[in-house]
Amino acid sequence: MKPLKLSSSTDTTIQIIRSFDAPRHLVWRAHSEPDLVKRWLTGPPGHTMPECDIDLWVGGAYRYVWEWSEGRMSASGVYRDIEDNRRLVCSEAFDFAPDSKTLVEQIFAEHEGRTTVSMRLTYDSKATRDAVLQTPMDEGLEASYINLDVLLPETV
Repeated sequence: MKPLKLSSSTDTTIQIIRSFDAPRHLVWRAHSEPDLVKRWLTGPPGHTMPECDIDLWVGGAYRYVWEWSEGRMSASGVYRDIEDNRRLVCSEAFDFAPDSKTLVEQIFAEHEGRTTVSMRLTYDSKATRDAVLQTPMDEGLEASYINLDVLLPETV
């Protein structure tokens, strides 16, 4: 399994691409059902997601809370566009940067039983994008995706 690919084609965007050995409907479920999201979107070892609220409709909101021995962090947003099993678009704000405006688009594409998730993060400024690129976000997300690799066969 190849790890996620991260790139930045403009001053305000980050693209993340990761493939999974599972059909699209299972990968979609794992991204849209709170009980499943809590099991994989935990980040590095030692992190947990004690709260995950998802109200999946255009105009509905989500909220994630992560905890680890040194702290706690949350993110929330509103769904702007949904195409079942194909595409999610939502806003995103973290508790430590509530004024930062981020748009997240995820596309789920299946080919021969394998699903690729392409995520584009669009930030409100180059400075915000650059600050995100300085964090270990890619490591935390890949740790979560490894959890998802393990979870997906269990969701059949």
